[in-house]
This record gives sequence, C-alpha cells and structure tokens, in this order.
Amino acid sequence: MTMPFDGYGLIQEIDVRLTVELGRKNLPLREIMALGENSLVELDRLTDEPLDIMVNGRLIARGEVVAQGNRFAIRILELSGAGAPASTPTSAPQPTVRGADGAPIEDRRAPPPTVEQL
Repeated sequence: MTMPFDGYGLIQEIDVRLTVELGRKNLPLREIMALGENSLVELDRLTDEPLDIMVNGRLIARGEVVAQGNRFAIRILELSGAGAPASTPTSAPQPTVRGADGAPIEDRRAPPPTVEQL
C-alpha cells in the first residue's frame, strides 16, 4: 500500500528542540567551580545584538526577546538560509510554490503566535 506524498505532512509531528541562545563564554573549570550566588558571567554578545534561535543545535533564525507581563517570547528578525553557514544568515526571498497547472499555490501556514496567545 502506498501513501500519497503531501510535502511535509509525515514529519510535521516530530518533536524538535528549539533553543534561544543569549551568548557564550569559555571558562576554565576552576572559574566555573568558583561561581556562586550573585556571580556574574559576561557573555560574548551585546545587549542590542539579535539572539540565536536554533533547532536541534542548528541555527535557523535570529530574534529578539519580547516580554509581556511575566512571560517571554522571541520575535523572529531574520531567517537563516538552508545553505548559509551559521554566521551568515540570509533573507533571500522564498520561491513561489506552484501547482500542476503552474498557478501559484496560496501559503496556508498559520501566522506566528502573538505574545498574547502564549
């Protein structure tokens, strides 16, 4: 029995880990062991720089933190291209998907959730 291929239908329910990285810092183990309450660790990113958004450890986008009340969210600022290295995100236009008759197919993806929906 064969099933018709409907794009990404079969893999859309696979769980992946979305991670937002504020920054990084390499420290010797002795400095890690000396950390305690109220210790500060300076990261390699400035406060106005976009944050890295990764899926399963791979950079997919950059964004900024949005806070409303006691919740955080991430606003996507730019997507990384599939073939672009992690350090050079791209904002290339997406190709138009066309049906068998050559007519453009409408994008029916749901819009991203707003902070109010979270």
